Order: sequence, then C-alpha cells, then structure tokens
Amino acid sequence: MAYGGRMPRDTLTREQIVKAAIDLLDEEGLEGMNMRALGKRLGSAATAVYWHVGSKDNLITLAGDEVWHQIALPDLATIDWRTAATQMATDLHAMLTRHSWLVQAFGSYMIFGPGKARHDDHGYAIYEAAGFTGAQVDQAAATVFTFVLGNALVPAAAASFTRKLGRDGGNAEALMHESMAKAHEIAAQFPRLRARLDTAAEYAAAPDNTFQFGLQAILDGLEAQLSAPSTPSEQNPRRADRHYHEPSATPLTTP
Repeated sequence: MAYGGRMPRDTLTREQIVKAAIDLLDEEGLEGMNMRALGKRLGSAATAVYWHVGSKDNLITLAGDEVWHQIALPDLATIDWRTAATQMATDLHAMLTRHSWLVQAFGSYMIFGPGKARHDDHGYAIYEAAGFTGAQVDQAAATVFTFVLGNALVPAAAASFTRKLGRDGGNAEALMHESMAKAHEIAAQFPRLRARLDTAAEYAAAPDNTFQFGLQAILDGLEAQLSAPSTPSEQNPRRADRHYHEPSATPLTTP
C-alpha cells in the first residue's frame, strides 16, 4: 500500500497520467495546468509524474496528440469524398470545442505524434480520392483545417475568459456582465453592429449553422477547382514563380 495514500511512481503509467492531464486541461485550461495539481488528482507526488513524462511541456504535447484519436476516420470505400471530408471536419471541430485548450496550445507547443499523424494521413487520402494531386492535396487539406481551427477559436477564447474571471475572484457573472456591457457600448457606435444588438441571442455569437454553411462553401469551391480547366502554371506550379524561387543555373564561383 502506498504511503500516505499516494501512488508510488511504479504503479503509475504514462497512459493514466495523460488521461488525467486531459481531464485537468479540460477543466482548468493551459493556464491552470501544473504538475502539483495533476499529482494531487492522481494521488501521487509531482516528482513521480515528472519521472514518467519528463516535463510539463512534454506532457501537454502528449495530451494534445492523444485527443486526435477521438476523431473517426471515414471509410472511403463506402462513402464519397465530400461526405468523408464533411464528417472529418465536423468531428475535428467537435474535438477542438471539447478540448479548447488544444487551440491555445497550437500557439506555444509542437503538437504532433501518432494521433495527429493518423488524422492528417487520412485527410490527405480524402483529397486524393477527390482527384487532387501534388501540392493541391496539401492545399485542400490545409484550407479546410484552417477554417475549422478558426471556428474553434471563439469558443476557446470564451472558455479561457470565463476561467480567468473565475480565478480573479469576486462575482464572475457580474464581471462578465460588465465586460459585455462595454462591448455593447462600443458596438452601438457602428450601424451594422448596432442593428444586431437587439436581434442576436448573444452579441457577437455567430448565427446557427454558420460552421456548416462555411464548410460546405469551401467544399463547393474545392469541387469547382476539380472541374475547372487548368492553366500551364497550375499544371506545373513551379514554372510560374521560377524566377523567384529556383536557384540560378550559373555555377557559384569563389574569389
């Protein structure tokens, strides 16, 4: 039995630590993540946690990669590429909304591992199945990914702001009301924003189905690209900017 109810380091596993870290991050965000709080949650000393994962930064990277496994990979043998792309992007958006700290982490950590690699590889397969080739596969995948990430920024920022108000003490609800009142006051000075103040259920909130609307518009555009006739520069993208990017054919000489 562990002394004082704590788990010795040899009874912990990396999987247990990563799962507990995800739970803590979901509740407290990046700003509330610390090894002492995680150790307390696990009933273990912080030193035991460090022994398994090395550092807080490495643990956040591990947790950030693990949540990518929650995204289902559509079967391209049974559905068309647009349905697969829609399903995968919708799953990604839901995952980033559940784990809003991951959106924050992209700005400070290199989030890449088997989980994200699994997701990215299948994403490329979807756009290859659509008919894209070469660099266009990467461009199509990146376009959809950045759209999803952009849509996840607003709920991530709202969750972070709410946690900040709670940590600052006092009445979080009153502080939120004060902040929104200031935003309304500024918006009222601009005609199109003023017109929306009394109609939106929550000021600055996007209308229902905005994510679905934007995603389908992007996929419409990608589909149009597939059917559009290509120009010589599109067939060989390097030719158009050769003057700027390809090395000179003249051998370098030394003095």
